[in-house]
Amino acid sequence: MSIRTDQHNERWFEAFAAAVAAFPEVIELYRMSGEVDYLIHVVVPDIPAFDGFYKRLIRSVDLTDVSTSFAMERIKYTTALPLHYADRG
Repeated sequence: MSIRTDQHNERWFEAFAAAVAAFPEVIELYRMSGEVDYLIHVVVPDIPAFDGFYKRLIRSVDLTDVSTSFAMERIKYTTALPLHYADRG
């Protein structure tokens, strides 16, 4: 989910971060540069579950714009880091 807000103050951020942290569906949250303010990685089993999550989120915190993209297929996934770059002597 891409989140945009017109609220750029500490009180809003603390409420937003607490609300998002309370959702077990959220596995990652990033503050971004550019046109999107926050990026949320959400894992749900299906579209109805996402709809329920979305409705709970927008009840929890005031958001200016929410945009969502769904992965159709996982092509590659890894948590391994390319540490061979660090071995350059």
